[in-house]
Amino acid sequence: MFSNLQNQLVRNAASILRIPTKCMPAFMQRKLLLEGLNQVFHDSLEDGEFEFLADKWLKIEVKDLGLSWCISYQSEKLVVADKPVEHDVSFSGNLNELVLISGRKEDPDTLFFQRRLQIEGDTELGLEVKNLMDSVEFDRMPNSIQFLINELAEFVKKGLSVNSLKAQYSQ
Repeated sequence: MFSNLQNQLVRNAASILRIPTKCMPAFMQRKLLLEGLNQVFHDSLEDGEFEFLADKWLKIEVKDLGLSWCISYQSEKLVVADKPVEHDVSFSGNLNELVLISGRKEDPDTLFFQRRLQIEGDTELGLEVKNLMDSVEFDRMPNSIQFLINELAEFVKKGLSVNSLKAQYSQ
């Protein structure tokens, strides 16, 4: 029974979260995103590993939530644009895929080739972003962030695997 509930929550997560996220003011979304990025990429920022993104814009889009943000590296810190800007590269996918990538439960290359993750624009810049994400040492993140990302990604992975098992048995 719990697996059915988990499956339903995972399958319907975007529709459940769409209204609350749309109601959240844009400045608050940007602030939360920036705080999260600064925590996750703390070591990379201190080491200057984001310099390749200076004066360039990365667009992150959560398609099924209808949300997107543009991120850059300016004056030795990450910034999130307060309005749409012309971006150099974009990463887009649905909520579940992006959660699985962040929790390292799915490989971005695999999702890209399955067309579940789209990367458009400057491919060299996109590859640098992907490589930086891959280089983040999960165990060096704050424990609370590690726990949250891991638990959420595991929940999504199990919820999706229940769905694929059902599809196998119904054929």
